[in-house]
Amino acid sequence: MTITVGKDTAKTRKTLTVGDQSVAYYSIPAAQAAGLGDFTKLPAALKVVLENLLRFEDDGFSVSVDDIKAFGEWATNGGKNPREIAYRPARVLMQDFTGVPAVVDLAAMRDGIVALGGDAQQINPLNPVDLVIDHSVMIDEFGNPRAFQMNVDREYERNMERYQFLKWGQGAFNNFRVVPPGTGICHQVNLEYLAQTVWTDKDQNGEEVAYPDTLVGTDSHTTMVNGLAVLGWGVGGIEAEAAMLGQPVSMLIPEVVGFELTGQMVEGTTGTDLVLKVVEMLRELGVVGKFVEFYGAGLDVLPLADRATIANMAPEYGATCGFFPIDGETLRYLRNTGRDEDRIALVEAYAKENGFWRDENYAPVYTDTLHLDMGTIVPAISGPKRPQDYIALTDASSAFGKYITGQRPEKAAPADEKAEMAAEGGPVAPHHIPGDEGHHKSQAVEGEDYKLHDGSIVIASITSCTNTSNPYVMIGAGLVARKAAALGLNRKPWVKTSLAPGSQVVSEYLEAAGLQEDLDKIGFNLVGYGCTTCIGNSGPIQKELSDAIAKGDLIATSVLSGNRNFEGRISPDVRANYLASPPLVVAYALAGDMNIDITKDPLGQDQDGNDVFLKDIWPTSAEINELVEKTVTREAFISKYADVFKGDEKWQAVETSSGETYDWPPTSTYVQNPPYFQGMSKDPGEINDVVNAKVLAVLGDMVTTDHISPAGSFKDTTPAGKYLIERQVPVREFNSYGSRRGNHEVMMRGTFANIRIKNEMLDGVEGGYTKGPEGNQTSIFEAAMAHQAEGTPLVVFAGEQYGAGSSRDWAAKGTALLGVKAVIAENFERIHRSNLVGMGVVPFEFTGGDTRKSLGLTGEETVTIAGLADVKPLQEVTANITFADGSTKDITLKCRIDTAVEIDYIKSGGVLHYVLQNLAKAA
Repeated sequence: MTITVGKDTAKTRKTLTVGDQSVAYYSIPAAQAAGLGDFTKLPAALKVVLENLLRFEDDGFSVSVDDIKAFGEWATNGGKNPREIAYRPARVLMQDFTGVPAVVDLAAMRDGIVALGGDAQQINPLNPVDLVIDHSVMIDEFGNPRAFQMNVDREYERNMERYQFLKWGQGAFNNFRVVPPGTGICHQVNLEYLAQTVWTDKDQNGEEVAYPDTLVGTDSHTTMVNGLAVLGWGVGGIEAEAAMLGQPVSMLIPEVVGFELTGQMVEGTTGTDLVLKVVEMLRELGVVGKFVEFYGAGLDVLPLADRATIANMAPEYGATCGFFPIDGETLRYLRNTGRDEDRIALVEAYAKENGFWRDENYAPVYTDTLHLDMGTIVPAISGPKRPQDYIALTDASSAFGKYITGQRPEKAAPADEKAEMAAEGGPVAPHHIPGDEGHHKSQAVEGEDYKLHDGSIVIASITSCTNTSNPYVMIGAGLVARKAAALGLNRKPWVKTSLAPGSQVVSEYLEAAGLQEDLDKIGFNLVGYGCTTCIGNSGPIQKELSDAIAKGDLIATSVLSGNRNFEGRISPDVRANYLASPPLVVAYALAGDMNIDITKDPLGQDQDGNDVFLKDIWPTSAEINELVEKTVTREAFISKYADVFKGDEKWQAVETSSGETYDWPPTSTYVQNPPYFQGMSKDPGEINDVVNAKVLAVLGDMVTTDHISPAGSFKDTTPAGKYLIERQVPVREFNSYGSRRGNHEVMMRGTFANIRIKNEMLDGVEGGYTKGPEGNQTSIFEAAMAHQAEGTPLVVFAGEQYGAGSSRDWAAKGTALLGVKAVIAENFERIHRSNLVGMGVVPFEFTGGDTRKSLGLTGEETVTIAGLADVKPLQEVTANITFADGSTKDITLKCRIDTAVEIDYIKSGGVLHYVLQNLAKAA
């Protein structure tokens, strides 16, 4: 990126000398001295945004002096001033599930610009883009020394077409780098290597300029890097592509909630326990669309690894980001992870000079505040369906019992069933849970000497960027395994165990500490470097277990060290999912049952038949800290990241095509040229009214992007499965929806097809079904295609928090390709609303207390929304609903096109169309 000096902010440009290096920078104190506002009480997170505007003021990116002054008004107005601004992140981070369709779009845009008479080289990222391949590896093999290599081999077999395409992109596009498979998870690679906290680049005169490191990412957990004082958050792939192509991120100056941490963690607790409590508290407060900044004396004793864990889960507590200012711990982490000493010196000097440094006098203004004494934190888990459903570990088994009670109708167990349970007894038979016989079901497993029952843990996975980036909990897990193995304990035979670290550095220090061998002994062998279970790539469980779960209609469970536990996400065989720290994941694998109170009940027996309890195998903080200090070294980080873009022999052997435009393989079932830009003109049109639209779905509250977007595995009976079968793809080669995000034909067929989604147009039916034009029950895809054939527009109705969860661009892309013109919900989560606009779908919110329930919507209605040609941001409009009996009702909706530039996006048909039209005019 070339930095251009704005004429008015040139006076805020100063020079900073650090050792032998001299750099220019944009000074916030100088802006204040120039009369642009009082910025002394701004939170550090907002100062990052302010500096961004100072740097780009009046250089063609829609930043004005009034925008800058608005930040001073924010501080004097109690932390509120929702002015629209144009923000320019320094770089973009992608993972391969969301990155492949983004690169597909760029390739399609090259075709599109050529068709409009332009030059293919007009389509290039203007900002640096790093794509880390981390979402592809699946856990097919586990619990043995061959697991890692076999999973890697299988990953390449499944994904060669995608990898060939990404290698083409790496060669064809400027400013685009790919981190090969088997390296780590994008957020951990970003935290440990890519991020610099303070970035430098040359301006148009060749002078070096220093500024805060910022980014947007195509994964919602991009927020993790805020633990390193790098402002970043997740956006949809569509919005990220626009940022790559030079479009500023249009946003409102956010509110900033201050979260004060005091005290320090007590013996036996982990950063995971802390973050689960933070998630609960912030969800209860409500921070959607807001920044959260952490401050207070507690930060003085909070390691950066724990900060990153808290920052990582910002999507789970609903905030745009969870930011930690620069302080001494930031510098310590940069040094320990191998960053250059000159960079570290620059970070410190720049932060202190420009007002970003946190010391004992740091006391900014916040919109609102919360307080937590970390000394009150207790061991905890979260589940069974939402990250914010916090459960103290002492209450975990009873909470699961209550969940089962809600899932199973209360009835007395037959006398013969009670007798059978009493006769069986023992740890390998179904556990006898007094008073709950009528609620818990059990089922024999073919070929095994045990039964499964409600609460059997069939997956225990140490996975995800959230916790595997944290050496304290990873070393802790290894020590639990060491103590358990020494006593002769092992995982229960029905538990699928796995260890998928977020980077190779984790393996380095686990091996250096001798802990990987201990983890191997109880089944936590290395299965790969990637997201795995956390994104649903848990792989199949043993067929006999799967059959027993289905036959017995059992509520099987999983325990994972991840950040998401939504229904249907982790495994199609598992209905209750719990988030836990890595040491607790190991403990639950030993117990094998959510009905066991692992704080009191034995986890198993040692070689002499004595009961072993959690307290017998739980390491002390001193034990953990000693090994972290000894094995997590600067040299390990430098060594493992020395050739981060090179990849292994398999990656180097991947062959691909060359050329400015992509030679789309016509038979590929992974990568296809999408239809977005075919036949488009150089000029935008108007926003069309929604006229006589039919209802595709009526959905409830907390419908996440996991429900909407295709994710995980799918069967041959689904529309996507049928599509692949027709093209001679065997079921074994289906891979996952995520791996096929570059093929719109597959993804359209999987939109709204989650096995747990409930369309309220149908009574009690789960899965991607609706009513077709003739009123018959059919798949969402088939109904949408039938409506499209008749030229009928579609709408979707929904409840609260529509689109929560991951930044899945296909939740919006699929919605648009199915012919949905409007989504009407009680409210939207931030990323999905933006993605809908980016794909030309208009989001609306109910007003005046109206909801799908109060209106009695059944899906038989016809909807017309007029007056959209002249709609303004956040304007209220009238929708006319015609009910099945012919009666009509007018309701008022708020149009959630939030900003003026979004009006332009919708007029063009989407943000990429807008960019393409502007480039074509400039050609």
